[in-house]
Amino acid sequence: MFQSKARSLRRLLRCKPASVSKASCSRLVLGIETSCDDTGAAVMDGSGAILGESLHSQKEVHLRTGGIIPTVAQELHRENIQRVVQEALDRSGVAPAELCAVATTVKPGLALSLGVGLEFSQRLVRQHNKPFIPIHHMEAHALTVRMLHPVPFPFLVLLVSGGHSLLAVARGVDDFLLLGRTLDEAPGDTLDKVARRLSLRKHPRCATLSGGQAIELLAKDGDRRRFGFRTPMGQTPDCCFSFAGLRNQVTMLIKKEEAEEGVEEGTLLSHVSDIAAATQHTVALHLAKRTHRAVLFCKANGLLPADNPTLVLSGGVASNQYIRQALLITAEATGLRLLCPPARFCTDNGAMIAWNGVERLREGRGILPPDVDVSYEPKAALGVDLTAEVRAAAIRVPSIRMKIPD
Repeated sequence: MFQSKARSLRRLLRCKPASVSKASCSRLVLGIETSCDDTGAAVMDGSGAILGESLHSQKEVHLRTGGIIPTVAQELHRENIQRVVQEALDRSGVAPAELCAVATTVKPGLALSLGVGLEFSQRLVRQHNKPFIPIHHMEAHALTVRMLHPVPFPFLVLLVSGGHSLLAVARGVDDFLLLGRTLDEAPGDTLDKVARRLSLRKHPRCATLSGGQAIELLAKDGDRRRFGFRTPMGQTPDCCFSFAGLRNQVTMLIKKEEAEEGVEEGTLLSHVSDIAAATQHTVALHLAKRTHRAVLFCKANGLLPADNPTLVLSGGVASNQYIRQALLITAEATGLRLLCPPARFCTDNGAMIAWNGVERLREGRGILPPDVDVSYEPKAALGVDLTAEVRAAAIRVPSIRMKIPD
């Protein structure tokens, strides 16, 4: 039975190049992303060239509701996935029959959102008899940089988004060592919640921005030194993250400011830009310090190459330029080069899923026949967990002067 399925899969992988000139390279992969609130699709050839893509963002809907409601996200994915995938195919000039495989995010993420993408993809691969490549969302974020730069393994990667925060050594397409992860909430979630508590949607410059974008915009005009927040986990010698305590500090300050100004919750405070700047600075400092310890751990254990080691910063929060600057300072101080995908590839998109599919297809890893049943996983660890070993090493981190332009 197994040998029969293996032979069938080998036949499926003998795909021919599409006849259109744009698809001159074989191994065409369709990537589909629905892990949270973006419906994305992209067609990519074996060289990593994006032949066609489409993205539907649910941001405006969720801004109105004050956060992502899973059932609403699910319905919006259902309404748009057929159109988004068809647009990507039409723009690429590639027909489903010419695809070599379909790659889709199946973990981790919102269960209801993941289910929409998986169900659609399995219908598609079975209809056209194509191999299916299940994708780990965080692996895709980690490897996106290799679509743009020739980055060899191994490298250190910091993934920061609205739902995730982790540090890992990428040693291969599906080979990761986890050095640190968030213990409560992710930095993007913290920034969004602070923005909501500050009622930034009422600010004339922030009405159409996400919470994180609003914080970054107002922070440019704020004085981060007006309010001092404690950097989380200052006495814990590991690479894990915690942002819930910082959010509590910010909330207590907001209440104090509201009382002093004699206003009710929901009113824009006079020092709102200063609060935004102080919050952003503390998030950046926390990320930088944990990353610094991760670099020292990697060097002590020979986990990174001696020549030209690389730190990759990816995920939605990596679009924040202030945070990028903090990580650039850390990288330069420790002898690493920092690489970040462009902002449009930091947030969720179909291209990063297609690229992960291309890399897996090249190495023959995780490729399934179309008739194999696959389940989505809302929670999924990344790689081999070394967080306990990092903490046991108890590495002290020397201070770095974080002179970040305001």
